[in-house]
Amino acid sequence: MQGISKDIISKAAKGDIGAFEKIYLQMNSFVFNVALRIAGNKEDAKEIAQDVFIKLYRKLSGFMFQSSFKTWVYRITANTAINTAKKAQRQGKNMLSYDDDIQLKKQIYSASSGAEENAASQLLGRLLNSLDPDQRACVSLRSIEGLSYKQISEVLNVNINTVRTRLRRAREFMMKHFDKGGKRYEV
Repeated sequence: MQGISKDIISKAAKGDIGAFEKIYLQMNSFVFNVALRIAGNKEDAKEIAQDVFIKLYRKLSGFMFQSSFKTWVYRITANTAINTAKKAQRQGKNMLSYDDDIQLKKQIYSASSGAEENAASQLLGRLLNSLDPDQRACVSLRSIEGLSYKQISEVLNVNINTVRTRLRRAREFMMKHFDKGGKRYEV
């Protein structure tokens, strides 16, 4: 993904719909993928992405170019997804059905080449979904998106030690439940 120029961001911040459309077209799949990894299902990810672009449109004039635009969008997307997941948890909603779980694994992992690997990826998906939304966001941003601890700290607007703690607890939980048959999978 190429960076979006300051000129386009400035124009969009002043209400230029064409400039905002360029931002949308360039960032849409990125926002959706981040939302999908945190929320865990397509329907919630679509709603989160819509909410994110509404927030971007409303808050764009407040973007001060102190961080990269991508980091700013990460932050808005991750926080929106976490809040949506927490709200769903409070309402007792199961965020990931069995069918959605299988579809998510197909998207995140390449096609599995065996029943054992397929079962392991399904278990990994269930374990990720059983983490609290804050931990799941940290794991997704670190392991899937490849962000550094510092970048995750900036995206989630939390202390770097909080990121480390969330990742450690998530790894401990997953290793405790994923150490089946002597196989260890890194989170």
